[in-house]
Amino acid sequence: MRTPKNTAAGALVGIWAILLVSFVVAVLSVGKEILIPIALAALITFLLAPVVGWLERWIGRIAAVLLVVLMLFSVAAGAGWMLTRQVIDLAAKLPDYQANISAKMHTLRMPSGGTYSRFTKSIEQLQKELSAPSSTPAGGASVRTSPNDLARTANKVAPPPVAVQVIDSESRIARVAETTLSGLLSPLGTAGLVLLLVIFMLLKREDLRGRLIRLIGQGRISVTTRAMDDAGQRVGRYLTMQLLVNVVYGTCVAVGLYFIGVPNAALWGVLSAMLRFIPYIGPWIGAALPLVLSLAVSTSWLGPLLTLGMFLTLELINANAVEPWLYGSSTGVSSIALIIAAVFWTWLWGPLGLILSTPLTVCLAVMGRHVPKLEFLSVLLSEERALTADEECYHRLLAGGLDEASDLAENYLRENSLTALYDAVLIPVVTAAETDAQRDALHPEERTAVLQNVQDVIEDFGTRPLPESKVEADIAVAEQSTAPTFAPSCRVLCLPARALRDEIAGAMLTQLLRQQGFEAENAPAELASSGLVDLTEKTAPEAVCISVVAPSTSIQARHLTAKLRGRLPDVKIVVGFWGATEKLADAAQRLRASGADEVVTSLADAVVQLAKFAIPLGDEMENAPIGENEDARLAELQSLNLLEAGPDKAFDHVTAKLAKIFQVPIALITFIDRDRQWFKSQVGLPEDLAREGSTPRSVSVCGHVVAKNEVLVVEDLARDRRFANNPLLKSRGLRFYAGVPLRGPSGQAIGSLCLLDIKPRKLSEHDRRLLEVFADDLSEEIKSRVPEKESAATVGAASALEPTM
Repeated sequence: MRTPKNTAAGALVGIWAILLVSFVVAVLSVGKEILIPIALAALITFLLAPVVGWLERWIGRIAAVLLVVLMLFSVAAGAGWMLTRQVIDLAAKLPDYQANISAKMHTLRMPSGGTYSRFTKSIEQLQKELSAPSSTPAGGASVRTSPNDLARTANKVAPPPVAVQVIDSESRIARVAETTLSGLLSPLGTAGLVLLLVIFMLLKREDLRGRLIRLIGQGRISVTTRAMDDAGQRVGRYLTMQLLVNVVYGTCVAVGLYFIGVPNAALWGVLSAMLRFIPYIGPWIGAALPLVLSLAVSTSWLGPLLTLGMFLTLELINANAVEPWLYGSSTGVSSIALIIAAVFWTWLWGPLGLILSTPLTVCLAVMGRHVPKLEFLSVLLSEERALTADEECYHRLLAGGLDEASDLAENYLRENSLTALYDAVLIPVVTAAETDAQRDALHPEERTAVLQNVQDVIEDFGTRPLPESKVEADIAVAEQSTAPTFAPSCRVLCLPARALRDEIAGAMLTQLLRQQGFEAENAPAELASSGLVDLTEKTAPEAVCISVVAPSTSIQARHLTAKLRGRLPDVKIVVGFWGATEKLADAAQRLRASGADEVVTSLADAVVQLAKFAIPLGDEMENAPIGENEDARLAELQSLNLLEAGPDKAFDHVTAKLAKIFQVPIALITFIDRDRQWFKSQVGLPEDLAREGSTPRSVSVCGHVVAKNEVLVVEDLARDRRFANNPLLKSRGLRFYAGVPLRGPSGQAIGSLCLLDIKPRKLSEHDRRLLEVFADDLSEEIKSRVPEKESAATVGAASALEPTM
């Protein structure tokens, strides 16, 4: 809770900031006559400094500066002379366009017979009657004048005579000249001052730079140097690109107007290029003048429409293609900040302020980026995100709820993996909510809502498939520190250290582990430490990950670790301090002393570490199991006489069709006897295996299908601990398996209809059902080949061989 002292201090800081800003604005307004030339000179210096720096290596600094300034003056004078000639030529031609203007004005008039036209004429007629002097009454009646009226008329005083003043034409010309010269002296004086400042700034660049570093840096030379370099590069790049864009734009305008037939096209091209230096309004001022002229010159509406279309096309190309491509992030200022800055500097310094608004705003944004006390300028002006991804997500959960947070997560996943979303966004959100609740900055209802929404987001991503690229990105994260071979899965149990926040982080890790092929479960936070230990002992995992999210501490994790190590000495224990950075080394040392094998700070590191633990689990291969009713199953297989029979066209047709439908390289129909797996029909099997026709039962994946008499789908054989070290699968590079049991008349699994691939893949629910349909049809085909009496005898024998319950 904030104390009154802190509140008063905050109010004083706010008042001081307002007064300081007001003082700065007042100084900028009062001193604009001095500050504007300095700012313009600095802007031109930024533009000319690279050219001067290149020339001074050959002819010296003074000569280089004078030459560059002379070239600049010559270009300006030449442009002015050309513009003057063009203006004079245009003034001479304007009377010739009067007929076209009158014709177009005539076409724009309203029809004379319309209601609006009649109404207008009525109003004009009424105004004439009201303003007309009294006249002789209608009917020619004479007006009688009384003697009194005549007397009053005679007594009226005549108006005084109008004074006549003779004006000397020479004095009038002198006053006009004086007014004109006084209007020109101020801009000419400003231009001269700017030129003088540019010369001396170019001559003394290093000296000015050093003084600014000494004045602003106050001992922080490195920071100030970086800030000045950053500002110089951004402003210089911006001005160079703007000059290039404006020159090309002006050239296109001049060429386009020339072919449209607008006179003095060169004048309007140069004027358009110059006016584009004025942000936002400059291009449209440059377009308005030639558009009006095209209305005067053209005898039809085609010329004005072509002129308008040309300017619109050029502006659309510039705004959407050229400027984003050339400017890029050269300014580093957001678009809304540039607009507000343009309004502010125009209000403060007029049109010149509008021209200077972008460079000045860039400098302010750079200062805010490098000077800690001015960081608010960077927040207000820069194009960088004001809030980090986790802060934005937390804000949306508090303000808008689940929908807005889900949208943010969706957008984040377009460029990042699910692991990055959990590590960099959702875990910090949970930490922030718990920390705010602990400080009484968040109501219990709000905390509960935030945590529930985070759980909903996690559950949502867990129930739908991610894009393939994101799954591959998560796999790459998991394998970045492991051995070259793929790590098989292992059973992992995630335990919360204390509270719901720890359980939520455990749910994230559980989901990521399952995507990597692990058998992972997450324990509820309602269980006490003794209950968690009992659950661990019951599930018998190979590894345990204790989840700790601030403000949970290492004390609870150490307590739980010690209990686990005492009860389960062989289990691997990983403690995850999600997002922790402070005092981590000391906490990790104490946790290892309590029995932890590893301490990690991110979900990505946890997946990597658990994958390392899983590698030794694949050293021993798990043989195909033997079912309880094996004797009955073998008797039924033998009675069907499937192994002794030769190739079967019906079976071959099924495997060929399966390989085509499911787009897999290998499709098999296998039968399993006591010791071997027999390939009854195959497509895509390696030649040596096809010639041999069988493999040992112990290395067959179909043996697992037959033993359990149920469908088996393994999306990645190399990550399944049952098959990770299978020599047959490893030597052939097989990674995917999907098998459905083939059943005899008594329902015993006698073989398998299976698909294999050399790369991991998923099998949709639709494809799974389709494969089961093929297997059922094939099983019916097998049953139909057995005579009815023989089938009944086989079923009876199989029932007799089944173990009694």
